[in-house]
Amino acid sequence: MLTDLEVTPKESRASRSQPITDEDAKALLASVSRVIVAKGKKTVELKAAEASPGDLRGPTGNFRAPMVRNGKTLLVGFNEEALRALLGEK
Repeated sequence: MLTDLEVTPKESRASRSQPITDEDAKALLASVSRVIVAKGKKTVELKAAEASPGDLRGPTGNFRAPMVRNGKTLLVGFNEEALRALLGEK
């Protein structure tokens, strides 16, 4: 999908070979002001200061994927509409 939107990530990491740790998640939350968590077709918006690494986890206990940061907003989990909005396409 990122290719369709002509977006090239600055950083990419495979969740299985380089899993995100709680410390990584805390650092990521500290670098943004808004977090959008995609849970299926629903999204939940949180202030980053009020979010915890647990908010970024799915039902299996693993961190949701993908995690996409654009500016001061972090999108966690896949939701096509939210991803398009985050990346500036309506």
